[in-house]
Amino acid sequence: MNLGTYLSRSARYWPDAAALVCGERRWTFTELDRTTNRLASALAGRGLRPGDAVASLAWNRGELVEVEFALYKAGLTRAPINARLGRGEIEHILRYAPVRVLVFDAAHREDALAAIAAAGTDCLPVPLDAPGTPAAGEVGYEALLAEGDEAPFLVDVEESDPCVLNFTSGSTGALKAAVQTVGNRLANMRKLLMSDESRPRPGTRYLACGPITHATGMALLAGVFGGSTTHVLPTWSPEAFLETVQKEGVTTTFLVPAMVNMVLAHPGAEAYDLSSLTSVRVGGAPISPQRLRDAVAFFGPVVAQGYGLGETTSVVAGLSGEEIAHAVREDAELLQSCGRATYDTEIRVVDEAGRELGPREVGEIIVRGPDCVRAYWQDPELSAETFRDGWVHTGDLAWMREDGYLFLVDRKKDMIISGGFNIYCTEVEAALYEHPAVREVCVVGVPDEKWGEAVKAVVVPHTGAAVTADELIAFCAERLDRFKKPGSVDFTAELPHNRNGKLDRKAVREPFWAGAGRRVN
Repeated sequence: MNLGTYLSRSARYWPDAAALVCGERRWTFTELDRTTNRLASALAGRGLRPGDAVASLAWNRGELVEVEFALYKAGLTRAPINARLGRGEIEHILRYAPVRVLVFDAAHREDALAAIAAAGTDCLPVPLDAPGTPAAGEVGYEALLAEGDEAPFLVDVEESDPCVLNFTSGSTGALKAAVQTVGNRLANMRKLLMSDESRPRPGTRYLACGPITHATGMALLAGVFGGSTTHVLPTWSPEAFLETVQKEGVTTTFLVPAMVNMVLAHPGAEAYDLSSLTSVRVGGAPISPQRLRDAVAFFGPVVAQGYGLGETTSVVAGLSGEEIAHAVREDAELLQSCGRATYDTEIRVVDEAGRELGPREVGEIIVRGPDCVRAYWQDPELSAETFRDGWVHTGDLAWMREDGYLFLVDRKKDMIISGGFNIYCTEVEAALYEHPAVREVCVVGVPDEKWGEAVKAVVVPHTGAAVTADELIAFCAERLDRFKKPGSVDFTAELPHNRNGKLDRKAVREPFWAGAGRRVN
């Protein structure tokens, strides 16, 4: 089998339809199929064989989609590098994989070449943009394409073969790579094709707003299979998002909560015509019930959300637009849920001994299904800790309602323990988001001599909003148990976000623990 088959088939079904749009450039299915044949055959011609890794390091652009499908066709392993990584981390990936080819853009040229040299591996540099002075041994992207052939090129692979090395630091800080197999990617594609709300088909126009090398790009394969058009946003901004939806008639998109916050706060956002949207999926981090209400009020009853991680390849629990609209009208508690298990996924909430807990008991989420990863790349110790008896141990804490809805409460490592009580940051944040002056908030545990840890909220207020710390503390006291309310509130102009646009809780927490002799978490 070969995942690239689906692009070749779509090129027969819809040869002149738009498969990909990025900026002013457009690719038909035929053009994308032929270009990826060229690249796949060129890589094979340079001696790359199934199992070899090819990395990419670039901001969003259409060529990254070409690279992805060429690697499918050639049976090669893709190692996407987050465009925000530092040189040392890039070097680590090149040595760790090891990577045979690195494709990079002009913005990352200096880091890419330095990392290749430092890694000391046999890695071919392939610049996407023609350099003024080529480096020794490098081959330009267009020159590499010219070495290939447009004739069909598909290498047979097994579903168990590595397909993507999904590098993530999660909340641990250390880069690790979940090995997503061909079968994992196939299972993810099937899930998306089974979705009533956002199933790709001819006429569907999906807008990829975040890095397409990561979660935002997970819909690419299903989109090609279904004959839909993928629009890649070169650079994220709320204005670029709103303009593209209006101009291109975008029907579906995926946003992380931080993006939702930015769109809702953007001046004049309500003036854009977003009526083409039929599905706005939110994920990547927890979103508060109040922000869900705000999003539904802005976008309409098309907002859905999901829960998944790199180790599960795709979304494993989802809350549909219909369910969220119902929750806004009649079931406020449901707005705190990330949904129920999707399709062939199994989800359990277990205690420290691995025993399944009853309804409304908080424990760790474990997941299994055909899209679930079985190992980290070359890390047997961490693999044994995370992947046990066919289940992925997520490190996320949650409880399950009697009707199967999952309620995510926190990361194990983010839980605050104050005076022996467990306090979940996301619960406190959800209460604060109900205050009209709060634009964004991050809750962390800080050192406290008496209780071990105390609850601190760091708040970004809406522009022009006048609010005090005492007011927000009193606001929480009306909505939470007394021991859960913040003991202090700091105000800031902005909060740090990680490379994928998620709130960086670790960076917020770090200054408060600097110099502490012992860290509770």
